[in-house]
Amino acid sequence: MKRTHVLVTLLVAIALLTTSCGTGDKIASVSITANGNTGTINLAGLGGTLQLKVLANYTSGKWIDETNFSTYTVTAEGYYTDYSTNPPTAIPLASPPQTVTINPTGMVTAVDPAVCTWVNLGTLQEPGWAYTGDYKIVATYRGFASQPIFIPVASAASGQDNTNGQCGPTS
Repeated sequence: MKRTHVLVTLLVAIALLTTSCGTGDKIASVSITANGNTGTINLAGLGGTLQLKVLANYTSGKWIDETNFSTYTVTAEGYYTDYSTNPPTAIPLASPPQTVTINPTGMVTAVDPAVCTWVNLGTLQEPGWAYTGDYKIVATYRGFASQPIFIPVASAASGQDNTNGQCGPTS
């Protein structure tokens, strides 16, 4: 009877070692979204927030939310325009924690100093919005970096003539 148990145990161990059941599930990639979107997402209003979500894609095909276990790199890119000067002045975006903050759970918040990184290349009646600056965020989980996500900021009113104070697209 003992030999039978030992033989069965040995056969099961060999089977596990020679099949995929014996190999571990590994991370294949990491992705980031803000409020369910990728690419460019507008951060509107002073105190406005965007919730980041970081998903780890495993080789088995499963996706696991790793937002609270990720680290975030935030890079200020570009500028905003100060229209109170003549001529208007391009001012480089400040590094966080100025203008935007990000907490360990992936919540991005617009804070002082408020800025408008959007310009209207169209008219007041038919705006054509473009942004001159953004915050690039990349999430890292267990050595895997996500694709970047870009966040222009609309936390201040625009001083541009053809905007009526509006900063960026409304939808």
